[in-house]
Amino acid sequence: MQMLNIILALCGLILFVLSLVVLYSNSKSPVNRWLGGFTLSGLIWLLANLFANLSQSGYANLLFSRLTLIGASLVPLTYLMFCFNFTGKAKNIGSWTYATIFLPIMALLALTPTSLNIKSVLNNGGIQPGIAYLFLLAILAVYFTIDIRLLVREYREAKQTRRQQLYYILLGTGMTVVPGVLLSGILPVLGVYGGLPYGPAVVIFFSVFTSIAIVRHRLLDVRLIVARSLAYTFSLLSLGAIFTAVAFSITGLLFNGDKLSTSATRLVYTVLAIALAYVFPFLKRFFDEITRKVFYRDAYDTQSFLDGFNKVLVATYELVPLLRKSAVIIGDNLKPTYTVFGIKETQNVPRRILGTASAPKFTDKDIAFVRSVTPKMRRKLIVVDELEEKYSELQKVLQANNIAVIVRLASATNEEGIGYLVLGPKKSGNLYSSQDLKNIEIIANELVIAIQNALRFEEIANFNLTLQGKVDEATKKLRGANERLKELDETKDDFISMASHQLRTPLTSVKGYISMVLEGDAGTLNTTQKKLLEQSFYSSQRMVFLIADLLNVSRLKTGKFVIEPAPVNLADMVEEEVEQLQKGAASKELTLTYEKPKEFPALMLDETKTRQVVMNFIDNAIYYTPQGGHIRVELTETPASVEMRVSDDGIGVPKHEQHHLFTKFYRAGNARKARPDGTGLGLFMAKKVVVAQGGAIIFESEEGKGSTFGFVFSKSKLAPTSVNKPKGAKTLTSIAKKP
Repeated sequence: MQMLNIILALCGLILFVLSLVVLYSNSKSPVNRWLGGFTLSGLIWLLANLFANLSQSGYANLLFSRLTLIGASLVPLTYLMFCFNFTGKAKNIGSWTYATIFLPIMALLALTPTSLNIKSVLNNGGIQPGIAYLFLLAILAVYFTIDIRLLVREYREAKQTRRQQLYYILLGTGMTVVPGVLLSGILPVLGVYGGLPYGPAVVIFFSVFTSIAIVRHRLLDVRLIVARSLAYTFSLLSLGAIFTAVAFSITGLLFNGDKLSTSATRLVYTVLAIALAYVFPFLKRFFDEITRKVFYRDAYDTQSFLDGFNKVLVATYELVPLLRKSAVIIGDNLKPTYTVFGIKETQNVPRRILGTASAPKFTDKDIAFVRSVTPKMRRKLIVVDELEEKYSELQKVLQANNIAVIVRLASATNEEGIGYLVLGPKKSGNLYSSQDLKNIEIIANELVIAIQNALRFEEIANFNLTLQGKVDEATKKLRGANERLKELDETKDDFISMASHQLRTPLTSVKGYISMVLEGDAGTLNTTQKKLLEQSFYSSQRMVFLIADLLNVSRLKTGKFVIEPAPVNLADMVEEEVEQLQKGAASKELTLTYEKPKEFPALMLDETKTRQVVMNFIDNAIYYTPQGGHIRVELTETPASVEMRVSDDGIGVPKHEQHHLFTKFYRAGNARKARPDGTGLGLFMAKKVVVAQGGAIIFESEEGKGSTFGFVFSKSKLAPTSVNKPKGAKTLTSIAKKP
């Protein structure tokens, strides 16, 4: 019996520590709360058995035996709710279901006579179960059947990392339920009561395997607990060491080792304690910084990462420097063990592999295998640990080469593309987070265009080496023609600027008068008149924006293009543009949808220019989406950034033309057929406006399947402040609450 009590006490201590870890790591998460509740329920069941064993009186033994039943009933209940939340099924059940699960058990234990639950308490610490006890066992069997079924179904559909978590949870569940039911259910029914006191100890199996899932497979993030605990521990140890050293030094130097009186000792210690109370925050901050660097070595600023990457793409035209600089930026931020770019062979240049010095050497056989399999997977970003069972052979090859993430540098998911971005595991040993993978997707899409441009630049450079003599000969003639072209270009810019200014005034008047007529200022309109005038108003609005684009291009040439930021509610702006373009979409029988966020932060943006960007993206989607199509406008917010996307199922952009898309006056071939009157200035100016305000363009497209255009801005860089708020501008609160 003494050994049993020791086992129960040790198991109780482990359960108590595990429950603290689970709840402290994220007490707001339903998964954490129910897992913590399960461990605490097991602790109640276990301690009630322990105290029943230690109690001397029959009444106390009977009381703790009843508490044992209550704890035993809470174990499957809390575990069932943990399974519902962990597998995502909790949203399908309501509060009445909780009551249905909970109330029958508690009523059974609380209201039935003791004799129906427990017939008698045996001398060996066991109990002889009654009818209610047996009914309770039947209910518990149903609960655990539901639990295991939920977990097995989730295990079959899960990917690699989650599959490993579920494996250990299922293993712990099986090793807990089977012996628990045997010792506490089947054997007592058969008249064997000796093993009943050992039943609660089986909960330790679930605790052990859950701990493995937490530590090895990141079921919960315990780094915060460890970091804070170590910071407090080192701070207190340092404070104690300083207190002891200073106390001995003071008494030794000032009193020469003489024995101090009690009052003098108290005075010295009091003054020293007050002084150290001021020192403690500095020590705590110091050790917080050290533990943060140790446990959060992967932390980086997403916006700074993307900004630095965009600068490299804009400033570097040669392929090798472009890839080497990109590898350095990726390594500094994501901190992989290595970064490698594999660029496939071209007509004149063989395959190239560039990256950090620590990269492994890939064999030709492995490279050929990966290139044969990955284009068929219909996704560009592949996380090795999350590959499905059907790609087990690919997973083995990638793991053998120490690859954690591989990305196809391709414009579409159904093609191999121009090469691969390969990342090793993180130096810290952590997995790549969802934010890491999202950033990798963003930079991969931008790299496709940049590498294509670099390859063309390289091809031209190589071609020029063979034609250098002819180029030198023609240069003299071209210089004269170039000077003439510059003069003509300046004349053209002057004409565009003058014509745009001259056209703006009458167009504004036309637009204003049409608006007045539509609003009924000139009398009631019939349906046909209203439809014709609405089309005229829409066309005049497009002309106004076209003139604005021409003026902005002219200002770019003369250096007068200026961003004028002011506090802007982007959600309201997008809503206004969507409403203005709804009639144009309806005339083509298109579905234009936008779900406005309930709350959205104000940002320091140039409202006029940003509004023009939003209008351009939606207007293009309307024009290039066939009748009956769908257009979705999305505005989302993350803790670090805001993102706006316009997605359609229109004609898309051909892959061989995508790298030209944001250049001045360029339009794809299928776009020219669908809309002959376009200018090719909209996307050019949109990128200029977004980049000038510190943002980045979002672009995804597949010919015949649609396109996505948008932008992403950092909230921290564009947050309104009292320093840069213009006179008369609305406050941040008033803008955020604008209806």
